[in-house]
Amino acid sequence: MILAQDKRIEDYSCKGWWGTKTILDYFQEHVVTIPNRIALVDPPNREELTGSAPERLSYRELDVIVQKVARKLITLGVQKDDILMVQLPNTWELAMLYLAVAKTGAIISPIPMQWRLKELGYVAKLTESKIFITIEQFKDTFHLEMGRELLQNGSGSLKLCISLDTLREWTKGKETLEDERATEQSKIEANDIVTICWTSGTEADPKGCPMSHNNWISQCGIAIQAAGICKGDVQFTAGPLVNMASLGTTFVPWLMLGGTYVLHHPFDAQVFVKQMIQEKVNYTLLVPAVANLLAKHPQADLFDFSSVRSITLGSAPLSLFAMQEFKRRWNIDIGNIWGQNEGTGIVSGPGDVPNMEQRVDHLPQYGKAGSKWISAVEGIETKIMDLETGLELTEVGAVGELAYKGPNVFPGYYKRQDLTAKSFDEDGFFYTGDLFRIREGNYISFFDRKKDIIIRGGQNISAQEVENILMSHSKILDIAAVGEPDDIFGERTCVFVVVRPGETLDLTEVKEFMHDNRVAIYKWPERVELIEAIPRNPTGKILKAPLRQKLRKSVL
Repeated sequence: MILAQDKRIEDYSCKGWWGTKTILDYFQEHVVTIPNRIALVDPPNREELTGSAPERLSYRELDVIVQKVARKLITLGVQKDDILMVQLPNTWELAMLYLAVAKTGAIISPIPMQWRLKELGYVAKLTESKIFITIEQFKDTFHLEMGRELLQNGSGSLKLCISLDTLREWTKGKETLEDERATEQSKIEANDIVTICWTSGTEADPKGCPMSHNNWISQCGIAIQAAGICKGDVQFTAGPLVNMASLGTTFVPWLMLGGTYVLHHPFDAQVFVKQMIQEKVNYTLLVPAVANLLAKHPQADLFDFSSVRSITLGSAPLSLFAMQEFKRRWNIDIGNIWGQNEGTGIVSGPGDVPNMEQRVDHLPQYGKAGSKWISAVEGIETKIMDLETGLELTEVGAVGELAYKGPNVFPGYYKRQDLTAKSFDEDGFFYTGDLFRIREGNYISFFDRKKDIIIRGGQNISAQEVENILMSHSKILDIAAVGEPDDIFGERTCVFVVVRPGETLDLTEVKEFMHDNRVAIYKWPERVELIEAIPRNPTGKILKAPLRQKLRKSVL
């Protein structure tokens, strides 16, 4: 399935931005050159998660399994460009399926473990998936039962629901003559779609983001260059292997560079630290909440992170406090990464932004005339657009929507031409829905999501800025800022706060802290709500809707 326009393919190919190599080609190179190297490592607590013991697979072993599973899928009727839904936790089988499904010429559509029948039914119908691969039970949810209900309801063209146990039987059993005769059905090209990941936000239903081999390879060049990921590195994912956060920053870079890929999720602080130390991890991506947790951990000085060369933080800018702590304790320079499932991405690493206080919120403006960045991939252009006039902004301090163009950007939302038409301009720039401020020195900084600004008396307040400032408070473990409706000002800032065990926090303390940090008064929170946990999506982004709902209920 090739969705990129012929003109774009010709243009990017002629300029050398797109090639003919697929992620499967990278993998096969490692099978030949480092067959005995450990390729995949399960979470050590896998048995608690899936009922089966953790495993470690070499490249040779993984290749044999990939071929077995690909052949089995073909005998089940999987054809090129078919879409397979997969809902599995972070185990080696999930990582393997990205390769096995691609080998058949089909497309994998990974589903977050938190999704239930409503979301599954929508995806099944939209993609016309024939096969759904899932686990029988994960925690308190019976996923295989949901899959069977999809079959009974006649969701789209779904014909088979395959359990993790059945998948494991395929990998260990002997192949039949029919299996051995199954071969790749057609040539796989670098511009073929290989994944359809899902994003949510302003729409009620999830949006499918198809990415080709060339899209992924271009995207991953950013993380590799910015974070200094090297050939043979041990790369570690602490997030679900279902979207850009893990696929674009660790999984595909692992496929491109070889080395070892260590799996983790759902997040368990004790298990995470154990893996970081025992597996001698070289690079990982974290969400800010996890970084803050580690920096404030009472036993942080005992953690041996000496093997870690670089870390990037995604989903939200990092607090300066945590960045300073990682440098002081472990001599780790943390990079700030912004990206989306649509294939956009910018990374602020120490090479592009040496000053730590700047790096916490400054990002390179890729493609800006007169600028050159270590992390930039050729062909990326960005511009900041005025929300009212639709014209490009250039003055330092101006805030507008980031428009992004490049060989890493997806071709458009799957079967949603209406959304695609609204998201791209005539020059091929994708409008991200995120607001950025123009900074001196060809930098930009994330301001807020277009739909998530607190507007108090006509003043725009970045919820993220408020969260970052307060995150350095000694009593605060996690925080979310939202706008509370107000008859006079329109909105006022309310912060939901998770405090350290045994601590409490009130509005007076919060205001004193903002005062001591010389923050403009209009940005000060005007309400504090203590909460046990901040709701987050599978990638660690704060879910503001349930928090706003709490505020509405408290008013009624």
